[in-house]
Amino acid sequence: MTGATFPANDPERAPSRTIGAGMVSERAFFGISALLFAASAAVTIVWCSSMSAMGEMPMPGGWTMSMAWMRTCGQTWPGAAASFLGMWIVMMVAMMLPSLVPMLWRYRQTVGRTGETRLAWLTALVGAGYFFVWTVFGMAAFPLGVALAAVEMQLPALARAAPIAVGVVVLIAGALQFTAWKAHHLACCRVAPGRGRTLPDPGTAWRHGLRLGLHCSHCCANLMAILLVIGVMDLRAMAVVTAAITVERLAPAGAGERVARAIGAVAVGAGLFLIARAAGLV
Repeated sequence: MTGATFPANDPERAPSRTIGAGMVSERAFFGISALLFAASAAVTIVWCSSMSAMGEMPMPGGWTMSMAWMRTCGQTWPGAAASFLGMWIVMMVAMMLPSLVPMLWRYRQTVGRTGETRLAWLTALVGAGYFFVWTVFGMAAFPLGVALAAVEMQLPALARAAPIAVGVVVLIAGALQFTAWKAHHLACCRVAPGRGRTLPDPGTAWRHGLRLGLHCSHCCANLMAILLVIGVMDLRAMAVVTAAITVERLAPAGAGERVARAIGAVAVGAGLFLIARAAGLV
């Protein structure tokens, strides 16, 4: 007696096929995300290590200036800008992907309920829109950093005040963690996509990614400012800022605000310490 067979279109077996496909899709999504994170983190570590090996410029006031804001020998300014932007994008992928992946997964789940089959393509568009916003952020950060570095090299008095200015920036960044502005953008990062709009559409996916990127850049701007003033190539600072961004974004609703305030308290304390040290009080 031969085993029983079922037609391919048996409705009783369709749910099993759907569940199996969903499990494969979930494993593939998180597997690709993990590989992308590992690759971007590895490239970032190599880049930071190579830049650190080049040394830093000693400045009046007992601090050193990062080579990220300078040209290497024989390099043009457009080349320096392109190099910085390329590494900035890779660094942003490593820093932001841990907190972005859950939002992308929620998007996939929402779109998947509509029967859309282009989940990978639409999810990639959301991610591209998100990181486009951070690319623009980097395009603005580089000329500002270069201009500030040039002024500090020309004005020793300003360079001597830089350590205190760093402490003030860290202090202000910590204080912003307690504001309603921070809470608003943190909440927007958790809002499920859709709200009645047509989701399975490339244009909508791109705009959703842009909205996520804008809210995220507003929400994380103060923490990113800490990284920029402490040292954009400092792997320890990068790891701390990445952890802070990830924890406050992935914390459950309600707890996220408490986590943000706790991070703010640490940053305020760090800012006060940096100011006191720069003033010679500690």
